[in-house]
Amino acid sequence: MLSKRIIPCLDVRAGQLTKGVRFQDNVDIGDPVEAARRYYEQGADEIVFYDITASADGRAIMIDVVRRVAETIFIPFSVGGGIQTLEEMRSVILAGAEKVSVNSGAVKNPDIIRQGARAFGSQCVVLGMDVKKVGQSREIPSGYEIVIHGGRVYTGLDALRWAKEAQRLGAGEICLNSIDADGTQDGYEIDLTSLVSTEVSIPVIASGGAGKPEHLYDVLTRGCADAALIASMVHYRTYTIREIKDYLHERGVKTRLFW
Repeated sequence: MLSKRIIPCLDVRAGQLTKGVRFQDNVDIGDPVEAARRYYEQGADEIVFYDITASADGRAIMIDVVRRVAETIFIPFSVGGGIQTLEEMRSVILAGAEKVSVNSGAVKNPDIIRQGARAFGSQCVVLGMDVKKVGQSREIPSGYEIVIHGGRVYTGLDALRWAKEAQRLGAGEICLNSIDADGTQDGYEIDLTSLVSTEVSIPVIASGGAGKPEHLYDVLTRGCADAALIASMVHYRTYTIREIKDYLHERGVKTRLFW
């Protein structure tokens, strides 16, 4: 069995670490560079960085903040936010990211996935999916719809169909975020995670809803996720990454231990 990954997520707005609930009411809570260093020292497997307003603002990602984080940590680093072109992907990698996450830009131009996979390898291309439960219909047979621009624009895209298409185009990984669960700390959207994880062959990172270690256990076992993204539970120092990994290890979930 491959080790399950625990991945802190840094949502960044105007250079500050920020956190909201269901993509609303964001509050600035600190310095993303300082937070990245803390999570690296605690034993995080990777760090994810999202410039959460870049797409909605129609601007490039804050590359200076990306570079400062990359200089601080020595684990895989995934970066997303407003990335729409191959050149923007290249600039993020040159700033120190191992992986580039495309979300809104990929919905508008799916070929960016293929271009990125050809230029940098599939392992460098992560599809970010922000998903809303809308109920099953002919247009949305899975009952889950893709929403872009930070939860502002509904696309009419079925989440499962889009995940499969992204895999076909060359995405090496999917970061699957439930808007309904985001920031609630009430647990991941297990049904959504399980649906996508069992229908694609590339790794799926569950995102949205982590509040306690039990939630990670559920999504990594029942939800079949390969990794779990966490934010509030470590940003507010309710738990450390070591405490989370110890909990999982004691229950038979294999993680990378650094102590």
